[in-house]
Amino acid sequence: MSTARLSNGHDPDALRRDGAPLVPTPSADVPALVAAPAFHHGNGFHGHRAVRTLADTGVRVSVVIPTLNEEHNLPHVFARLPPALHQLIIVDGHSTDRTVAVAQRLRPDARIVMQTGRGKGNALAAGFAACTGDIVVTLDADGSTDAAEIPRFVAALCNGADFVKGSRFAQGGASSDITRIRKLGNRVLSATVNGLYGTSYTDLCYGYNAFWTRCLPYMHVDCDGFEVETLINVRIAKAGLVVHEVPSYEHNRIHGASNLSAVRDGGRVLRTIARERVSAVSRQLWRSRLRLPRLVP
Repeated sequence: MSTARLSNGHDPDALRRDGAPLVPTPSADVPALVAAPAFHHGNGFHGHRAVRTLADTGVRVSVVIPTLNEEHNLPHVFARLPPALHQLIIVDGHSTDRTVAVAQRLRPDARIVMQTGRGKGNALAAGFAACTGDIVVTLDADGSTDAAEIPRFVAALCNGADFVKGSRFAQGGASSDITRIRKLGNRVLSATVNGLYGTSYTDLCYGYNAFWTRCLPYMHVDCDGFEVETLINVRIAKAGLVVHEVPSYEHNRIHGASNLSAVRDGGRVLRTIARERVSAVSRQLWRSRLRLPRLVP
């Protein structure tokens, strides 16, 4: 079974938070320095590549933000976006407020994609289809994920990762939003996936991710709801891609109410894990049957 190779970002030098500024940010809650993490290849860590600005990387970064009635949150979210983005994609789920108008006013360069179905999974799939960059970053529109952290993710990708996960529970990460029951559920679900696929995920159900566009065929997002983060993480693990976790701080939603339900969406996540496991076992059995020698009478 192929498994994702995961580096958890616990190396104290990996994200040097107290160095000289490399990327200006509007506030001190996200460190200005974004030194590229050392990356785990085989049995050792290998060097740093400094990332001064997104433009210095020489890669094109597309940011995908699903929205549904987020007009009051977008000014804050957009203000935190780093400069030199290649593409900003807003996937709107047919908002009944002025979300689209506000997005167009604040960022005339943003591409607006209207969702064809419902749910976060469907929104991300629509956004991914519109991406033209080398790197894709997924961001929430409620202000809980901080866009100023994007250079950390890009730095990790530029140093050898295929897929970079934000983690609220890796060293240096935190959340002011997660409830006890959601935290417990996340821990149980993460342990389940780690046990099945040999990964070391610390935060299975967090939607702040970045990855090279070449990863999209492995992910093949075909679900509708909040289980999409788990689906992506499991399929990345099954593909055996190099995964790196970076610490991330999750803020409280600024305005509005979340559509997340711990019990309902936790159940959907569990069913997704089970379905992906069954499909993997079925494929293994099918392949093993193809290798069986034919008996000639």
